Amino acid sequence: MKLWSILGNSQKLDGGAMFGNVPKAMWEKWLPPDDENRIPLACRALLASPLAGRTVLFETGIGAFFEPRLRSRYGIVEECHVLLDSLREAGFEHDDIDVVVLSHLHFDHAGGLLAAWAEGESPRLLFPNARFLISADAWERAKSPHPRDRASFIPELIPLLEASGRVERVDGPYSQTLGESVRFHFSEGHTPGLMLAEIRGSTDGNGVDRGGLLFCADLIPGRPWVHLPVTMGYDRFPERLIDEKRAVLDDMAEREVHAFFTHDPGCALARIRREGGRFSVDHEVAELQARVLGQ
Repeated sequence: MKLWSILGNSQKLDGGAMFGNVPKAMWEKWLPPDDENRIPLACRALLASPLAGRTVLFETGIGAFFEPRLRSRYGIVEECHVLLDSLREAGFEHDDIDVVVLSHLHFDHAGGLLAAWAEGESPRLLFPNARFLISADAWERAKSPHPRDRASFIPELIPLLEASGRVERVDGPYSQTLGESVRFHFSEGHTPGLMLAEIRGSTDGNGVDRGGLLFCADLIPGRPWVHLPVTMGYDRFPERLIDEKRAVLDDMAEREVHAFFTHDPGCALARIRREGGRFSVDHEVAELQARVLGQ
């Protein structure tokens, strides 16, 4: 199996919103803002092939579905559908994808499922041959969002996914589609049913998985958020998220599972280090190009 980091459309969002209660004097050293206080963010997907005999894409980024006014409001940098171009650079088209795994359905993680905006055209679902894996709770949240996060969802997306007949709602550690090759972990601090996908590595003599990779989604969007107290203003339950993050980071450090970051503009993959009660990263990798798991 080989792995590729697949860049989608990038964003510039308010640094204060992305770093919650962290003072600007601190977070601007991690990601310097522009004149409008916005920081650069990637919307990075992960491609794995063959995985359980399939070509699997983990998330799709924000895409290019927004009309120009909203594209500007949400700080989307590129007009074209960058994800599709990145897939082609890796040697794939969107109709080559057999499975799309979605941590949740916020538009910056699922918008790439849709074709690029065009004047007078209705939203159109891409990936015609893929099954879509989403947690049961995240699916229900997208269907009935809370007023606090209603703007984070794409109203047209759920009916299109339902009409495809290719949605698998996951409610346990393994899915029917991918079997035991991918183990799912769930988090509630950012949004209900956030689903973290772990591509399993080797199993040691005690039956413990080691050396795999965890798609950290919005539990840990990038290197600065590895620090336990750092949360986003978008998180629904920051204290719960910190507790969930501590448990995940402890587990990753213990089992030598690497972290894959979706929003870090400069780092796709890193190893988690634990020193006492503090966490950090090393072995940082900017991009993956046909990389073998564990190397």
